[in-house]
Amino acid sequence: MNSGSDTSADLVWDDDGTPRSGRFGDIYFSPEDGLAETRAVFLDGCGLPGAFAGREHFCVAELGFGTGLNMAALLMLWRDHSPLGARLSLFSVEGFPLSRDEAARALAAWPDLAPAAEALLSVWPAATPGLHRMDLPAFRATLDLAIGPVEQGLSAWSGQADAWFLDGFSPATNPDMWSPGVMARIAALSRPGARLATFTVAGAVRRGLAEVGFTVEKRPGHGRKRERLEATLASETAGPTPPDDIVILGAGIAGATLARAFAAQGRTVEVIDAEGPGAGASGFDAALVTPRLDVGDPDLASGFAQALERAGHLYGQIGGAVVAEGVLQLPGRDRDVERHRRVAEQTIWSPGHMQVLTPSEVSNRLGEPTDSPALRMADARVIRPARVLAAWLPHGVTRASVARIDRDGEGWALFDANGALVRRAACVIVATGAGTRSLLSLPLQPVRGQVEVAEGVTAPAPLAWGGYAIPTGEGLLFGATHDRDDDGVEVRPEDTRRNLATLAGCLPQRAEQAGQAPLRSRAAVRATTPDRLPVAGRVEEGLYVLGGLGSRGFCLAPLLAEHVAAQVLERPSPLSGAMAHRFSPSRLRGTQS
Repeated sequence: MNSGSDTSADLVWDDDGTPRSGRFGDIYFSPEDGLAETRAVFLDGCGLPGAFAGREHFCVAELGFGTGLNMAALLMLWRDHSPLGARLSLFSVEGFPLSRDEAARALAAWPDLAPAAEALLSVWPAATPGLHRMDLPAFRATLDLAIGPVEQGLSAWSGQADAWFLDGFSPATNPDMWSPGVMARIAALSRPGARLATFTVAGAVRRGLAEVGFTVEKRPGHGRKRERLEATLASETAGPTPPDDIVILGAGIAGATLARAFAAQGRTVEVIDAEGPGAGASGFDAALVTPRLDVGDPDLASGFAQALERAGHLYGQIGGAVVAEGVLQLPGRDRDVERHRRVAEQTIWSPGHMQVLTPSEVSNRLGEPTDSPALRMADARVIRPARVLAAWLPHGVTRASVARIDRDGEGWALFDANGALVRRAACVIVATGAGTRSLLSLPLQPVRGQVEVAEGVTAPAPLAWGGYAIPTGEGLLFGATHDRDDDGVEVRPEDTRRNLATLAGCLPQRAEQAGQAPLRSRAAVRATTPDRLPVAGRVEEGLYVLGGLGSRGFCLAPLLAEHVAAQVLERPSPLSGAMAHRFSPSRLRGTQS
C-alpha cells in the first residue's frame, strides 16, 4: 500500500474553532455539537452499546478517520459498557492524515473524551502510507489505521466488521469514498448481521449499499440535518468459535512474540521448548532489528517498513531492552551507493528515517576513518534478546521435546522421539526455528552463524556490512559466519578467526582491540526459505507456523506473530492482505526437496 501523491490534510480553522478541510471544503465535525452528532449518527446508529452484549470480541470499521473524534467517543463507550475482558478491534482509513498537534487541538474541544483522546494521541502514527497498528491497552483495544486511498486501505485489511461508520467528506466533494467498488468491499469485509451508519442520505449511497446486500433505512437526522442512514447486512448462523487450548512450540523470539500477541488479545497459551527460552538463534547477547531494503518490490519494502515500525514500538515498551537506536548500513558493492539513495527517497519511511551519510560523517560516527558512505537507518535498533524473552514468554515455559505432530480426534497430538504423548491441543503453532523443518516438512534451509563478544571493548555506532558490529551494553558483538546447510552449534576456532578478519576489513582499530580482549563465542542455526521470505500463517485446520525468519527475525516476528494470532482467533490482522499472501505457508507447497 504505497502512494507518492500529496496527502497533506490542508487543514484550516474557522473563526469558531471548527477544523475544515481546505482540500474538500467540508468540516470535520459539526460546530454546534460534533460529539453529540457522533453519538447520534454513528454510535446510536449502529446500536451501540447494546450490540456489545455477550461478545468477547467486537470490531468496528470506519471510513474517514479525520480528527479521531468518532473513535475516541467509541472507546469511551466501550470502556464503560463492554463485557468483562472483551477486546475491541478498530479499523479506519484516512487518505489525508492530520498531524498529532492538529488532532490534539481538535479533540481538546471535548473534555469528556480526554482519556480516549490522550490514548490515541500517545500512539498517533507517522503519516506514511500503509497500515499502522496502534495499541490502546487501557481500553482493551487496538486500532489499525490505513493511510492512503480508500480502496487500497480496504484491500489491505483482512478483518470482518460488526459495525461501520461511513464518515468521509460529502459524496459531492469526495466521491471516491462512496464509489460502488468501496461499497462492495464494505460488504465483503462485514460479518453477517453487521450494522452501518452514515450522515448522508444521497441516493447513490442508498442504492450502492442496497446493491451489495444491505437493508437501508432513513432515520431522523441530527441538528440541521433532517435525515441520516442506517443499514443492516443479512445475518447467518454463527460459525465455530476459535480455540481456547493453544500450544506454541519454541521459546525463541518467534514463540515469545506469539505469546505476547495472544496475551494482548486476552488469551493464555502454553509454550513448550526442549531447552528453555533463548536456547537457539534468539540467545545471543544482542541482536539487530533491521529491515530488508528493497527498491524493486514496493509491496515487500512497505511490509518490512511496517514490521520495523511495529517492532520498534513494542521493544521500546520493555525496560532495558533497547541497547542502541540507529544503524549504519555500508554498501556491499558500488551499485549499492545508488541503491541506498533510492531507498532513502522511498515514501514508506518517516521523514529523516533513512539518510545517506558521507564518508566523513560515517567516520565521525564510527570513531575511525573510512572512505565509504553509509545508509543510516534511524529507527533500526540493537536490542537485548534476553530482556524481550523474559518480558513476553509466560512464566514457566514447559520443558519437553516434541519430535512429531499428528492429527487425532481431539485436534493435534504431540509426541516425543520415543513416541510418548507429550500433549494434546486444539491448536498448535510451530515456532521452532530450524527445527520447524522436521516437524512440518517445510523446505527450510539451515544456516549456521557464529558470533564473538569482546568484553570491555567500546562499540562504535551499530554497523552492518558483510558482517556486523554492535554494542551489547558491556562490550562489542561481531560476526557472523553464514554457512548454509550446516546445523552444527559447536564453537569453532577457525570461525573466530574468520570473524576477526571480517571485523578488521571494516574496523581495523576495533579488531585490534577485540583481538586483545577476552572473547566469548557462540553459534546457532537460523532457518531460511527458498525465496528468503518468512513463513507465517495457517498450515491446515488448527495447525500454524511462524518461521523461516533468517537474519530478520527480531524485525519481523512481532508483526507476523500478531498476524498468526489474528488468524487463530479470527480477528483482524495488522498485516496487509498482499503481505499475508507473500508469507503464507501455502506458497511453499510443492517446493520441498
